[in-house]
Amino acid sequence: MAAAKPTPTDSLSFCLAQLMAAAGEGLGRGKDTATNETPLGRALLALRTRHVKGAGGIERFRARGGLLPLLALLRRASAVGHAPSQAGPGSAPSSVESAASAGPAPSSGPTPSVASSSTSSLPARLRKTLDLALSILANCCTEGACRDEVRRLGGILPLVTILQCVKIDSIQNRTARALGNLAMESESCRAIHSAGAVPLLVESLAACQDSQCLQSVVRTIRNLADSPQHRLALAQQGAVRPLAELLAAAPDPALTLALVRALLELSRGCSRACAEQLSLGGGLSPLVSLASHPKKAVREAAILILANLCAQGLVRPALGNAGGVEVLLGELQRRRGPSGAGPASQQPLVRAVCLLCREAINRARLRDAGGLELLMGLLRDPRASAWHPRVVAALVGFLYDTGALGRLQALGLVPLLAGQLCGEAGDDEEEGREAASWDFPEEQTPERVEAGSFRSLRSWLISEGYAAGPGDTSPDWSPERCPLPPPPEPAEQTSPDPGPALLRPPRTLRTPGRSLAAPEEPWGREGPALLLLSRFSQAPDPSGALVTGPALCGLLAYVTGAPGPPSPRALRILARLTCNPACLEAFVCSYGAALLRSWLVLGVAPDDWPTLRARPLSRHSQHRELGEMLLQNLTVQAESPFGVGALTHLLLSGSPEDRVACALTLPFICRKPSLWRRLLLDQGGLRVLLSALTRPAPHPLFLFFAADSLFCLQSLVSPTATPASPPAVPGDPEVPSPCLYEPLLGPAPTPAPDLHFLLDSGLRLPAQRATSSTASPFFRALLDGSFAEAQMDLVPLRGLSPSAAWPILHHLHGCRGCGASLGPIPPPGRPLLGSEAEEALEAAGRFLLPGLEEELEEAVGHVHLGPQSGPESVGEVFRLGRPRLAAHCARWTLGPQQCPRKRALGLLGLVEAAGKETGPLTEALLAVVMEGVSGGKGPSVDC
Repeated sequence: MAAAKPTPTDSLSFCLAQLMAAAGEGLGRGKDTATNETPLGRALLALRTRHVKGAGGIERFRARGGLLPLLALLRRASAVGHAPSQAGPGSAPSSVESAASAGPAPSSGPTPSVASSSTSSLPARLRKTLDLALSILANCCTEGACRDEVRRLGGILPLVTILQCVKIDSIQNRTARALGNLAMESESCRAIHSAGAVPLLVESLAACQDSQCLQSVVRTIRNLADSPQHRLALAQQGAVRPLAELLAAAPDPALTLALVRALLELSRGCSRACAEQLSLGGGLSPLVSLASHPKKAVREAAILILANLCAQGLVRPALGNAGGVEVLLGELQRRRGPSGAGPASQQPLVRAVCLLCREAINRARLRDAGGLELLMGLLRDPRASAWHPRVVAALVGFLYDTGALGRLQALGLVPLLAGQLCGEAGDDEEEGREAASWDFPEEQTPERVEAGSFRSLRSWLISEGYAAGPGDTSPDWSPERCPLPPPPEPAEQTSPDPGPALLRPPRTLRTPGRSLAAPEEPWGREGPALLLLSRFSQAPDPSGALVTGPALCGLLAYVTGAPGPPSPRALRILARLTCNPACLEAFVCSYGAALLRSWLVLGVAPDDWPTLRARPLSRHSQHRELGEMLLQNLTVQAESPFGVGALTHLLLSGSPEDRVACALTLPFICRKPSLWRRLLLDQGGLRVLLSALTRPAPHPLFLFFAADSLFCLQSLVSPTATPASPPAVPGDPEVPSPCLYEPLLGPAPTPAPDLHFLLDSGLRLPAQRATSSTASPFFRALLDGSFAEAQMDLVPLRGLSPSAAWPILHHLHGCRGCGASLGPIPPPGRPLLGSEAEEALEAAGRFLLPGLEEELEEAVGHVHLGPQSGPESVGEVFRLGRPRLAAHCARWTLGPQQCPRKRALGLLGLVEAAGKETGPLTEALLAVVMEGVSGGKGPSVDC
């Protein structure tokens, strides 16, 4: 087949020449009679279909200078269309017949809905020229370099003029498409806004009936919403309502997609104007319906629009009525499922659900749709930690919903709230006033008319500290404008002990005619969690939720670890719990009282055991005062008739774990001697505690609590006397007595030895037979009896090393306190088991030398259990299995000179050394505790 005959329009140069000529001479040049087309028309058609459309064609067209004549042509066209229309800004031109001599243009395509006489009689040639030129420009503006050059050449204003003057759908479509492509650049977007294109685009939305044209206009509006300022400008110029009305008219799928994409962009950081227009345009119900659209892009855009609208309180009730609560909850549940998306896609939905909790009607819908369980799942999810503060703040909305609070408590909210008190701050942005609850809409009162109800409200505000005086309130007051965010708490119980000023919530008495500034409580990130915890603590019996290990740990960690002064609300919660008789058993069984003493009074937190952490001590005295006040509150409850009955029941009829917890807690909260003696001594509480030491610990700090409890009990038993010292041995190790054995060791011993003991090592030790025989029944029988050794001058002593034999020979010859007993004792840090000290102790017992045993034990205690000794030595000494040394270990452990941590570590060493043999440890601790009862002869302790 023969090749197609080349035409002049195949040359880009020819087309550009025609374009330049038309730009210089005008639009009405003569036409070719053979083709019924002007050369300009053929050139424009070739440019659009061949030169610009090909690969690299747009760049060649721009590089050859095609944009300048193209814009000049459009500028001439806009001038021709705009010349007759000088009636006023924004008015359509009356006629453009003078632009050409041709008759009216034939009708083609959809009929315009609104067309002035100028557009209905626009010549077909001019109309086609505009169509082709606008199409070429729109195609060129898909590339960034062309967009920059069009803006630099001033091509935006002619487009806006064409949009204003030529009301033909095809031209409006291509003009909007070109503006939409230009709006992809931020500088061009600003220029389009400045040129006044937005009202014309909004007018096109209402006038146009062609779907393609509407899609182009909607896309242009979407691209113009590139910044918060531009989105607000579009909403204020009425661009949202026509979009919502079009969406409500159930358009075709392509236009529906364009509409939801535009509304999604306009609703980012949703302004009040945007929300109002979308609601007035009837867009809420269609958006809820589109949330189940089969097309993913439409479905997700509709859901995100609903989420964005939740930022405006005025639209949230209507959104809930339209079914938006269930839609957003369902989508968030789906995204949090196993096959859902990541956390980033959940963020807008979490924010929307939390905002929906601000209105009562939506809270009811959210509760019925399973929203409480969803919010609790977010709080439990460590990946959602950035949203936890927002979720907790949302749950404050349910503060007075008894049913919801019960459900939240059953789901485990309280320990999660306690954990939030010291958690990291979230990264959510602050909400504006528009996001406030619409349950309290803003009302503008034209006149300050104070009705009786307002006077009552003002009186209540002043009494509760929300206002300093009558001048601080007005009939326009609303909770959202209140200077103190948290609502007032109901009347709170106070401790019978006034306590330090730090722990009492500030109260200001007000007298008529006098106004005093109300002290503001700190309201930080922990404020919502504390408000919810305070609400839970006001229940008749809050023990099941708040008097637990996690809840108390969270409260105490906040009180002691807050960077500034803690909120008085946290102190009131603790005081309220300790003053509630219903919480007494929970404080006992959960080791709460012991935790209060350990953390607040002693300054030892769970993280400080067994390894001490460095923490500031600047407010330790204040924490100590708080702890003592709380323990005093518990003491009042424990010593009341109800408390005595509850503690007796726990100790005698409770479970084994409760009996141990009760016995451990009693020394902390019982001060009446008749009560603690009866429960701990007469009814066996002390033995219950001691027998539990070697069993698996029921609490991480059990041994710390137990050591402190035994110390407190010892202080109760002997409130003024110091613990008894171990029996003294003759001679002070620091000041040794004269040695009576040393004269036998010199080169000229006096008196001369008449006996030598032979050790396994071959060493011979001199001795006096008579002195040795009188020192011990063993040696009396050995040396003066019927044994063969009585006739021997060299008596073997088997199984005895020189170091172990040395104190024995000294003791046989009357040395007491000469320092020989210190010889076999290893230095601190060296093991005692298997040492020469153990061998010497064993030999002293074998040779029936009780005085030497006592002296050796005292030497061991002097070296290993001195004032500077560490708690690790206690277990080593106890492992020797000596009753007197066991008592010495217990006395060192419970001594007042030890700090709480050393005391607890010493008890830990004793428990580890005792192993499964609990008897020796129990008896040693019991003896030490009871030393102060009647001079050490206290009453019998029942089992």
